[in-house]
Amino acid sequence: MDQQAKEQLIRAVAATIFDHADELTALDQAIGDGDHGLNLKRGFEAVVAELPGLAAKPWPDLFKAVGMAMVMKVGGASGPLFGTFFMEFGKTIGAEPDRAAVAAAFARAIEAVKARGRSEGGQKTLLDVLIPVNAVLADGGDAAAINAEAAAAADRTVPLKAIRGRASFLGERSIGHMDPGARSFSLVIMAAVDALKNQGFVQ
Repeated sequence: MDQQAKEQLIRAVAATIFDHADELTALDQAIGDGDHGLNLKRGFEAVVAELPGLAAKPWPDLFKAVGMAMVMKVGGASGPLFGTFFMEFGKTIGAEPDRAAVAAAFARAIEAVKARGRSEGGQKTLLDVLIPVNAVLADGGDAAAINAEAAAAADRTVPLKAIRGRASFLGERSIGHMDPGARSFSLVIMAAVDALKNQGFVQ
């Protein structure tokens, strides 16, 4: 993937967060601090501000830079978790990744997020999207299958009771609301997959 394609990928992911910032904020107002959409928007604005220089970097350095921007600019609980995912993903992805490398990097990043958040799947967090999406990715699923699982996995957080994070303070009252982090990461995944499909890198 050349620099232009990388830049288009980053802009596509950022654009979906910008477009859905109000939705993410509304979700967070229901069970969190009410700033998830605004915080993520600020983080991706910082990433976009570094283009095209950021897109000129090899994949490991690119993801490290994105991760650092998430940590520095997003704040709250989401910043460290998003940042951890991208930085750990970059450590494994390699300079010229194939599908196997992407799946391996995704799996490593999930384990890092689990450790950072001291959480597991089923606790109403972004892991409830990351884990099932990784299963589809590792199983050879195409773009449509990955995106379908990303959307469905976020929906499946609605009936869950929050065990970790700010929403856990609400106990039973967290039931019936979609997890903001799960929704935002589902959007990131779907935007990335669509961009890669449009560029001919995935089917």
